[in-house]
Amino acid sequence: MEEQISTKKIIPKEEPEENEMSFWDHLEELRKHIFRSLAAIIILAIVAFLNKHFIFDTIILAPKDSNFITNRLLCELGNYLSVESLCLGDAHMILQNISMSGQFMTHMYISFVAGFIVALPYVLWEFWKFIVPALKPEEKKYSKGFVAAGSILFLTGVFFAYFILVPLTLNFFGNYHVSDQVANQIHLNSFISTVVSVTLSVGLVFELPILVYFLTKIGIVTPQFLRKNRKVMFVIVLILSAIITPPDVFSQILVSIPLLLLYEMSIKISKRVYDKREEELAG
Repeated sequence: MEEQISTKKIIPKEEPEENEMSFWDHLEELRKHIFRSLAAIIILAIVAFLNKHFIFDTIILAPKDSNFITNRLLCELGNYLSVESLCLGDAHMILQNISMSGQFMTHMYISFVAGFIVALPYVLWEFWKFIVPALKPEEKKYSKGFVAAGSILFLTGVFFAYFILVPLTLNFFGNYHVSDQVANQIHLNSFISTVVSVTLSVGLVFELPILVYFLTKIGIVTPQFLRKNRKVMFVIVLILSAIITPPDVFSQILVSIPLLLLYEMSIKISKRVYDKREEELAG
């Protein structure tokens, strides 16, 4: 008699699903990333604070002097082209402080700004670490360059502003007179705010391709929309250039060219993201 062997179908046990994080868990995780980012900024700000003479004499105050690298190169170019106006010379301004704690507070402020600029790649990395768990595997692959791209674009904007726009701005306003009887005695806070605002604003504007990437990813912006509004963007770029530069055509052109190139780059990035998104929806 044949022995009947009963076999049971073995059903593999499903792996336990990972517990989804609650709203408060997300807030706690975000708090950790913010804390580490602030810690990095503060540590680097302390380093900048302890290197006062380098930060102020070599970096902040240098663009107003005729021996600053940009001013020297422009002067050499002017001599070569026989255009004397390119030799900017010194920005004839006397910086003064009229507040008891003015210089100390300025020192604190600039140290924090320096810490933020240097720590930005790490801050972006912490931000990326916070959002990456919510991304799909393919999205994670494409987002790996976020930190590098964001850091490079921001620092490129900062260097462009510092070496090109800041010397031109200081020279224009430092040498502008309504009368020979009026000397430019500039408040320290006014000088610092001009340097910092021009530098940081251009650095942030250079993040345009990153912004367009995310707006296209969530469906708010399309490459067709960007192409259609090229002329509008051209006007916006001119207005923005007029705001963040001294009121002369040469400086506005210098700012407008890289911004327009960034806009064209953003269109290509948007098209790539849009095409990929359409393929995923069709599939």
